[in-house]
Order: sequence, then C-alpha cells, then structure tokens
Amino acid sequence: MTAINYSKWDHIEISDDEDDTHPNIDTASLYRWKHDARLERMAQAQQKKESFEKGYSSHKQKLAEVKKKLKEADEKSELSADLEKLKLEMSDLEKQEAEWKKKEEELMKEEKLTPLNIDTICKEGMSKTLINKVPPPPKQLTDEEKADRQKIFVDKHKSEIKKYGMMQKYEDSQQYLSDNLHLVCEETANYLVLWCIDLEIEEKHDLMNHVSHQVIVMQFILELAKSLERDPRSCVRAFFSRIKIGEKQYQDAFNDELEAFKSRIRSRAKAKIDEAVKEYEEEERKKRLGPGGLDPVDVMETLPEALRECFEKQDIELLKTRILEIPKEEAEYHIKRCIDSGLWVPNPNDKNITQDEEEEEEEFYEAVE
Repeated sequence: MTAINYSKWDHIEISDDEDDTHPNIDTASLYRWKHDARLERMAQAQQKKESFEKGYSSHKQKLAEVKKKLKEADEKSELSADLEKLKLEMSDLEKQEAEWKKKEEELMKEEKLTPLNIDTICKEGMSKTLINKVPPPPKQLTDEEKADRQKIFVDKHKSEIKKYGMMQKYEDSQQYLSDNLHLVCEETANYLVLWCIDLEIEEKHDLMNHVSHQVIVMQFILELAKSLERDPRSCVRAFFSRIKIGEKQYQDAFNDELEAFKSRIRSRAKAKIDEAVKEYEEEERKKRLGPGGLDPVDVMETLPEALRECFEKQDIELLKTRILEIPKEEAEYHIKRCIDSGLWVPNPNDKNITQDEEEEEEEFYEAVE
C-alpha cells in the first residue's frame, strides 16, 4: 500500500503567520497587505492559466482542421499548390505543438510549487440557500374587535402581566418572558400603559416610573421585531443581549424614549383628573339648577354687589330698600334670574312658612312692581 505524501502541507502561506512584528508597525494592516498581495498573485496566475488554455485550445482546433484537409487531399491524390501550402502549415503547427506542450509542463510545475494558503485549501463542498418567507400581514381588526381581544387577553393573563411589570433586573425579565412568550405582544404593552396612568392618578409616582421602564422594554422588543419582520417572541434574546452590552447610542435612545413616555403618562393622568373634576362639577351644577334652569352660583356671582350682599345676609328688609334704588327694568331682570335659579322662591306653597314671612314676600313683590 502506497504511503500518503504529506509534503504539500509543509509550507502553507497565510497572512498572519508571523506573531512578532515591530511595535511601530500596524500588525492588522500588515496582515491585510499580505493577504491582498497574495490574492493579486493568485489572480495573475489564474489569468495566465486561462490565457494558456484559450490559446492551446485554439491551436488544437486549427491543427485538427489542417489534418482533416490533408487527409482529404491525399484521398483525392491531387498535387497542387494548396497541398504544399497545407504541408508547410502542418509542419509549423507541429513545431508549435511542441512549444505548447513545454508551456503546459512549466505551468503545471509552477502550480505544484505554489504554496497552499487559506484560499486554496478551503473549498466550498456544498451550498444551499434558504430564503425565509415573510409572513403575510395580520388581518386588520376593527376597534371593537381589538377591544374584545384586549379584554380576553387581560382577563386571562392579568396577574402574569403585573408580575412582569414589577420586575427590576434585565436578567429576570428576560428569563420570565422566555418562559412566558405569550406575553410578548401588543396587549401586554397596552395593559401596562393603562396601569401606569392609574398609578400616576393615585400619586404612586415611584411605582409608575418602575412600570414605565418595563413598558419601554416591551415596546423596544416589538419595534425590533417589526424592523426585522420577525415574530416578536424570537426577538426577546436579541433585545436583552444588546441592552445589557450598554452601547451608548442604544442606551441613550432607550432612556430618551423612557423619559418621553413618563412625560406622556403624567400629561394623560392630569387630563383624566381634570376631566373627572369637570364631570363632577357639571353633575353638581345640574343638581343646583333652579326651576328656570339657571345655576344659583352663576346668578349670585353676576348680581350687583348691593343685591348680592342682601342674599348673603339673608336680609329681606335690606333687599327691599336696595331694589328700589336701582332702575325698575334692571331690578326685574335680576329678580327673575334669582327666581329661575332658585335663589328666591315667590309665593311658596310650603305649609311651614309663617304668616309674617308670606306677608313680607307679598310686600316685596308689590315694591318691585
């Protein structure tokens, strides 16, 4: 059995085969220069080989054509100037054949003596290209369908979402989401946003800040999935790997979005509080409305100072005196508004009113008229 010859592996040319370089020399640049130079030599050698093969192939084709013509002329036994010309051409081609053979041997010798390198000893064995198909876009849901879907999800996973919202360390959040991939979705982010608003309304500011951080973590995972056109569940590990590296640009973007989100939460909470106060005040105002649909508070604030003082002191005698001191039309206008708002009740049917109070009412209206 013939022994295997390993001599061709004795000298392998690589770019970084020298560990020791001068401290003033950029080692990486030196290796890159060596590699570029080797690639250039390989390209020249390949060009030389292709040029030889092209020329030798053309020579063989021409030699075969001349041989064919000579054979045809011999079969016809014809002597002519063309036959002599073909013989001379054949003689030249045979001499060229010897030269081509010599060139071929020299080329094979050069290839054999060329050192192996990483670009020649590594060959591609098998190649297969796989193209991931982009999943079809999800069905567009109506607002009602989205609300129903959100409610069903929260009813089923509320406690799990809150547990995630309370986590502090990236490692814990990553492990928890990896174990509960169904939480990596828009519905989780939506519930956490609403929870942050409620916490701010309840003035639990520290807890709101903490949950807000978890909201932005979830939103960054969803945005990463959207940019890569992948399922968000497959982006959990990628996000946490990047955020834990602490790349300044990425960390700054995360912090900026977090601060902007907390600012929006505070604004939204204030708007909801203002809206609730406004609704409460409107309900109270409706309860105060008099028989004519006017608010007694509004009427009191618009009364002349002299008349308002009478109502504040509940002094009917003073009111009789003051009402006679202003023009009749103005007095009628203010008294009517007082009646419509319930500040003044004319001719009351209250059985508990005394005879003296009723007589005072009648005298007052007679004075106005």
